[in-house]
Amino acid sequence: MDSKRKSSCTSPANHQYKRVKERSTKVLSVKQDEARSRLDLLRKLVREINDSHQSFQHHAAEAGSDIMLATAELDKAFRLPRNSPSLLASPSIYCPEKPREISEEASSGHEREHSLPKLPPIVDPFLEKAVFTHPGVSNDTKGSYDRLEILGDAYIELMATKLIWNRFQELPSGRISQIRELLVKNETLSEYATSYGFDRRASVPHDYLTQPRRWTKTKGDIFEAYVAAIILSDQANGYRQAEEWLTQLWLPKIAGFGVQASDMQGKEALAKQIMGKGIKLKYVDEKPPLQLGRGMQRFFIGVYLTGWGWTSKHLGSGQGLNKTAAGDEAARQALLNESLINEIVAKKKACR
Repeated sequence: MDSKRKSSCTSPANHQYKRVKERSTKVLSVKQDEARSRLDLLRKLVREINDSHQSFQHHAAEAGSDIMLATAELDKAFRLPRNSPSLLASPSIYCPEKPREISEEASSGHEREHSLPKLPPIVDPFLEKAVFTHPGVSNDTKGSYDRLEILGDAYIELMATKLIWNRFQELPSGRISQIRELLVKNETLSEYATSYGFDRRASVPHDYLTQPRRWTKTKGDIFEAYVAAIILSDQANGYRQAEEWLTQLWLPKIAGFGVQASDMQGKEALAKQIMGKGIKLKYVDEKPPLQLGRGMQRFFIGVYLTGWGWTSKHLGSGQGLNKTAAGDEAARQALLNESLINEIVAKKKACR
């Protein structure tokens, strides 16, 4: 009897719970269908915008590079498999990742100390895909970096020449050519390509990965193509962005290169401020010279003070294509440490 009463009392509640659950399920299903429909519409619109190179350029003129870059990234995300890992964690790539089957060129230690400047984007996805596609794996000339690397090579030569010309205004043409060669040679561009992970994004013939010299040349070509694509994909700002980026990449390599005899005033200025009777300034090699190729070396010199209460006190370090230039740069760096120089000068005055 009690069991029957309990059953009859709880039955309406059970029915109501079931109705609410069914209604919630239907509402959820409708919302999921709406969301799916909206995503499908968004996917279709994004694909239409990115459907061709001409369409992309037409929309880019109105929307701007930032919006078109975001549109390209969204299109790539939509094309990923449904069960792929988090889209936010996926790298921005078009071509399958290549294993590092050969040893990569090691950058010199002092250059590794400098963080890489931010990589400018290529806002046109078709150009970006072409940058990382070797002509040997594409029958379409425009679908590979075949033409892009020629244009990029010209831009890089021009930008390197301008940088050296403006920074070292007393250098003769021969020295300008020597330093420019250091900046634009395949080995340098290949190092940059590796540092930015271009090698892992490249689609190349498999046998290239086991041929170090050819692989180095290929990575250099990809880097040149990337520079061209930056400029072509953003006609308003691309050239400026590429030049600023390359300048930041190159500055560590050219530090101290252009010091000429007429500019050798760092040592004289430092000595004038802190020297006195019995005081010694010593310029010493801080590490072995770095071989740059074509008979060029980079020297690393430090300047040390003994006197005024210090023994072998490090004041500054410099580098240059000869010991004189490197030593003068070290003196200039010492003079920039105003707090230390002022302290030394104060002790010098106190001892008079």
